[in-house]
Amino acid sequence: MTDCFALLGEPRRPWLDPEHLKQKFLALSSEAHPDRSHAERDGAESSTDKGFAEINAAYNCLRDPRDRLRHLLQLELGNSAREAQSIPGELMNQSLEIGGLCREADRFLDEKSSQTSALVLAQMFERGQELADRLLTMQKQIGSGRDELLAEIQKLDTGWDERGENSIRILSRLKEIESALGFAGRWISQLQERVVRLAL
Repeated sequence: MTDCFALLGEPRRPWLDPEHLKQKFLALSSEAHPDRSHAERDGAESSTDKGFAEINAAYNCLRDPRDRLRHLLQLELGNSAREAQSIPGELMNQSLEIGGLCREADRFLDEKSSQTSALVLAQMFERGQELADRLLTMQKQIGSGRDELLAEIQKLDTGWDERGENSIRILSRLKEIESALGFAGRWISQLQERVVRLAL
């Protein structure tokens, strides 16, 4: 497995400063960009092309907090980092609420799509707006929870180098955070999809 941290010359840790990471990526990618060695090409893929693609993939992995955590955990724990993900207990109620809201929006969208009367569609407008507002409110709540998880990653990162005997506990919590970030990302996408459909 490619170590994305090593590839970009970054320390292997849970939190990386996004702006610093971006500047490092831009510097490395400009050196490895395929156009730089255009004159040396003979039609085959050059090592520069491969190096540029690897740097790009590493940056995309490390810039996303969830992908970075997943990669860090795989490097630290090996295959044990890959487990079937079930919804954590503390997120179960939120999951049920999101599922119910999405089903309600889907029923409304089905009802709306079956209407041909302009008058009925106009009467449904307010209901659609109310649903969209509830979806956006839920999206905002999930976003706030995601921000709290990112703050916790930064907090855990401050003691990363001195974790010693707390290593197992910290890695276990990072696994939980990685899982929660995955659910948050999916839920935000599901809610956004319905908000967009309601706006049409």
